[in-house]
Amino acid sequence: MNAGKALRVSELAVCFSLFEVGSTTLFLMGGEAKQDAWLAMLAGALAGLLLLLLHLAIHDQDPELDLFLLFRRYMGKILGTTLNLSFVGYFTYEASRNLRDLNEVTELTLLNQTPIMITSLITLLVVSNTVRYGYRVLFLMCMILFPVMILGYTLICILIPSTGLLHTDLSLPVLENGWDPVFKAAFPNIVSFPFGQVVLFLVFYPYARNGKGLHKAVIITYIITAIALTGINQLIIFVMGPQVAMLSTLPLLQTVQLIEMTEVFERMDALFTLLLFLGMGIKMAAFFHGAVIGLERITSIGYRKWILPVGIVLLGVSFISPTFTEHIEVGRGVALVYSSPVFQIILPLLLFAVILMKKRMAKKNNNP
Repeated sequence: MNAGKALRVSELAVCFSLFEVGSTTLFLMGGEAKQDAWLAMLAGALAGLLLLLLHLAIHDQDPELDLFLLFRRYMGKILGTTLNLSFVGYFTYEASRNLRDLNEVTELTLLNQTPIMITSLITLLVVSNTVRYGYRVLFLMCMILFPVMILGYTLICILIPSTGLLHTDLSLPVLENGWDPVFKAAFPNIVSFPFGQVVLFLVFYPYARNGKGLHKAVIITYIITAIALTGINQLIIFVMGPQVAMLSTLPLLQTVQLIEMTEVFERMDALFTLLLFLGMGIKMAAFFHGAVIGLERITSIGYRKWILPVGIVLLGVSFISPTFTEHIEVGRGVALVYSSPVFQIILPLLLFAVILMKKRMAKKNNNP
């Protein structure tokens, strides 16, 4: 991709925020901690912040290089290419999960008579067209959609308390079973999703290299978004209670459907579904971009030529799980625990250690 088209830091920060929101509001995060889900979210966000600082430290070592070029330079051609291919696979898999989530929500809420394959193909065509125009269009699209997302979620957060649905006593007692359920809910699940997924932005940071205050903007954006996600997540507990919320397929959607202001607002669930579509579409497009940029780096073949093959793989992988229930179990029970920490924690730590070691050795050789 043309690295000459530098992004403004504000554009990167907005896309970063929308990416974090993504499909997060589709689920009840930290439900295993019951009424202490908010503590699990904050614990996961704090650990995710440490990961973000690690990612920014890696970027600082060579601001001109993205994730794939860093692995190639410091891990060597063979190992670096192998690790790059594994990251391409990881980004493709995450994009496929967002595709499946989006189309399952479409089937459950709007088009229950339409075959999921049809909605998947339409979604893939729209997202592929965004990817075809490059990362610049994705970030500009995020700037346009950002006010819509802010207004939509703010409206939901105002209407739920104002219609008398809020019952704060459902979050009591705090730490009834101690910290153990909180930590079990936070690690590694909440760290892996959504906070650890920002490892993808190691692909995009170099495009904002001419901007000042990248670190400050990204960290502030991360903190504000994490607090907002924690608050939205806790609204589900306040309305439905932890026991009922745990059994719900789409807990926040069910919560929003309870809003009744007939003469003012109708069908708030349609608004929330739109917000979900936008969030999941942005996240899918970002991961899709990461995959095709990686293949361009590995093969030196233009990213546009990789859109069709990656799209086909993405579509096929999204249907590996025959049912939505199994799709959720695989994603939140297997991928988040076993594969995601490898790409979000282990490999970045390895890369950072190798970079520091090689730079120290080079400095020692230059200054005997």
